[in-house]
Amino acid sequence: MSVVELRTRLHTPASTKDEAVDWEDVRRLRALVVERLTGEVGERHVDEEYRRQLGRALVAQAVQEWSHHRVDSGAPVPTLVQEQRLRSALWDSLFGLGRLQPLLGEDVENIEINGHDEVWLRTSRGELRRAAPVADSDEELIAELRFLACQAGRSLSAASPSLHLELADGSRLVAMIETTRRPHVVIRRHQLHRMSLEDLADRGMVSEGLRQVLAAAVRAGKNILVTGPQNSGKTTLLRALAGEIPSHQRFASVEREYELHLDRIGQHPHMVAMQAREGGAELGSDGRPAGEIGLDQIIRDSLWLNLSRIIVGEVRGPEVLPMLDAMTTGEGGSMATLHAHSARGAVERLVALCGRYGLAAEVAYRMIAEAVDLVVHIQLVDDSWREGGGERHRFVREVIAVAPGENGKPAITDMYAPAADGRAAATGTPTPLEDALARAGLHPRWLRPGDEQWHATTRTVPGVSS
Repeated sequence: MSVVELRTRLHTPASTKDEAVDWEDVRRLRALVVERLTGEVGERHVDEEYRRQLGRALVAQAVQEWSHHRVDSGAPVPTLVQEQRLRSALWDSLFGLGRLQPLLGEDVENIEINGHDEVWLRTSRGELRRAAPVADSDEELIAELRFLACQAGRSLSAASPSLHLELADGSRLVAMIETTRRPHVVIRRHQLHRMSLEDLADRGMVSEGLRQVLAAAVRAGKNILVTGPQNSGKTTLLRALAGEIPSHQRFASVEREYELHLDRIGQHPHMVAMQAREGGAELGSDGRPAGEIGLDQIIRDSLWLNLSRIIVGEVRGPEVLPMLDAMTTGEGGSMATLHAHSARGAVERLVALCGRYGLAAEVAYRMIAEAVDLVVHIQLVDDSWREGGGERHRFVREVIAVAPGENGKPAITDMYAPAADGRAAATGTPTPLEDALARAGLHPRWLRPGDEQWHATTRTVPGVSS
């Protein structure tokens, strides 16, 4: 695009009484830079760092042309602040989230958008804050979401009205149009730092005794199911459990959208991260969206990859059967999360999921009894409604051991039960796991009542979600 063509696309504001960014100019300059970037790269395969370096140069060039156009049109000379803000906004629009980018503050845990001008921020401390509009209209917000989808090779349209994206910082964006009155967007933050069981003990999510037990269970190759309500910290605890896997072991994470990011943390050089793939708008011969690859297929395929363990980000569909199969046929030590209201309720939910996909209840009970060794249930207590500003507290409430019982059904033992404050306390009840945990280095005293040692210096775990 020539400078002359650029001039026909840009408009000159009548006044420059403030130095706010004109997002109409940002969108037009973005189209210019995208066109030039595509022309420079062509069909060549280039890495992301090269694209960014080239993009940075093209952004500077476009803003300089914008500035010259304003002067030629008789408008006041843009200030350095105006040019800098425009460069920043244009960069965010190309390689970030545009007007959403400034919302990604360190203390922001979730962003909830109900239309362009109804924007809410939820902090890690449970506070709810209103934010400025992220577009000038709902139509503009939808256009920006479609641009993000296009950049990621996805689509957002009447035929495909939902969008799921992993963002560069590890956050997850979900958007819906058509099926809601106004465009609806949620961004859930996921911090890409290593979170260990020791960190969670320091923050009061697990006791010191429970930390020792869970670490030994991972070393012993026990299959662990982490349960709890939404936003209780299941993903964070799962990431911390994975941190106890020896670095030499080869294992895989299987997720609908990347949230664990174990491959990016760098602690396990031999692990494989796998993600489901959405299908197109057309249906295939099997009745599923054409091109779709679900977690159930990925888990089955992963059994041929010489893996010692499989970590399933969340079980909520047909992947329940291959996951249980992997737990019973593999070497052990697989893990998953599940939405449930209690540890025992998780067993019943697994049975219900198995039944939904054709497995009889009695067979499902037997599979669960053989597959699952521990269920760790997390409690979320939300006091953010309190006057003066309360907090949200996340902690493990109970742990049960599961083993084959009478007629193959699960025999459940309460290893940790809620104390008076709701936090998990060791019951001292013997379980079939004790010998394996001892061989993995667990001292018996950590299973005795009274040795929990809750640090509880900080009740809220920053950045915890899922």
